[in-house]
Amino acid sequence: MTPKTRVLLGVTGGIAAYKSPDLVRRLMERGAVVQVVMTSAAQRFVSPMTFQAVSGRPTRSDLWDASAEAAMGHIELARWAQIVLVAPASADFIARLAGGRADDLLCTLCMATEAPIMLAPAMNRVMWANKATQANVATLAGRGIRILGPGSGNQACGEIGAGRMWEPTHLAEVMLAPPTNAGLLAGLNVLITAGPTRERLDPVRYLTNRSSGKMGFAVAEAAREAGAHVTLVTGPVHLPTPLGITRINVESAREMYAAVHRQVGDADIFIAAAAVADFQPVTVAKQKIKKQAGPVKLELEPAPDIIKSVADMAKHPFVVGFAAETNDVEDNARIKLKRKKLDMIAANQVGDGIAFDCEDNALTVIWPGGKMEVARGPKIDVARELIAIIAKRLPPPDGSPRRGARKRRAALPRDRVRGRRPRRA
Repeated sequence: MTPKTRVLLGVTGGIAAYKSPDLVRRLMERGAVVQVVMTSAAQRFVSPMTFQAVSGRPTRSDLWDASAEAAMGHIELARWAQIVLVAPASADFIARLAGGRADDLLCTLCMATEAPIMLAPAMNRVMWANKATQANVATLAGRGIRILGPGSGNQACGEIGAGRMWEPTHLAEVMLAPPTNAGLLAGLNVLITAGPTRERLDPVRYLTNRSSGKMGFAVAEAAREAGAHVTLVTGPVHLPTPLGITRINVESAREMYAAVHRQVGDADIFIAAAAVADFQPVTVAKQKIKKQAGPVKLELEPAPDIIKSVADMAKHPFVVGFAAETNDVEDNARIKLKRKKLDMIAANQVGDGIAFDCEDNALTVIWPGGKMEVARGPKIDVARELIAIIAKRLPPPDGSPRRGARKRRAALPRDRVRGRRPRRA
């Protein structure tokens, strides 16, 4: 018998809370067991007994429940949940969660859980459009919290606009649907690079670029959804580690080169999404370079070519490169594909409000003898399409030189985070 999905349903204060008992039923119809946690404001709209009746489990609401907290009940709930869904999620709750508050049971367990968190916002259209609310939503989305909705239509206040909670049936279907590309990369080891590198000039300055790392992190998340064991080697970025992914932090191109070559022997697929510096200083000043009246000359040398070094290996994984171009995107990408002997390359235009410092991207994916366009959209959606293309192009595990020597690892949890201190100048 298939184990039931354990869903912790958080209910906050808002008129849309009247839909939440029906949401419990819809989740249970799809094979979930549901534990409801209510805020004090939610209890002004729906009684805890209603949720107990439909879920078959006592409703929790009090962080200071002596009987429950004797056994650290909020931690127990946080560990029990496989998915946390807050529906409705009020503007107040979104603000408190974005601020890292832990002043009630629901906020506390959201801070303490390692399960995926989803929010179904519900509020007046003006509150939803408020800059503070939008900033809080963006903050939470940047931390990996999934935002479901809101929809648009008639509101309880009599106004019309965005802010309606999704209907219970739609919420249940979306949240319990299998991940996109589920199983496409099952059991494979995927090594991904992301973010920029920093090449030190002196103790306080460095050469770098505008990469935020968001595309590489999205590719890592999409590969994990597809069933792969994912190791992410990332330059300095301010992004949370997607669940279930091994993260290795580096700073310079040399450090990224070394980290990749420590891991690549186990990889079936290598995706080089990092914006690695093309050049690095020949020497690094031990003291801060002082401002001078005249021009300053910097002597630079090529940085290690990580992706070419992997593609040149006698037994190498399936190698996917990225080409961020400002002009002649496809032509430049094809040159890189051939020159570096890659299996595939994902080319994208940068600048003009796309790619760097943006939430959206678009790709032209090219391989010897073919190409496919991935339309502009959120980076996670673009990443999922890229993973689907890679899965279709993988050669079969038939003992060929490229993939015959790959090392399979047991399907063990790989959510460790390893950091490395930057090398001293």
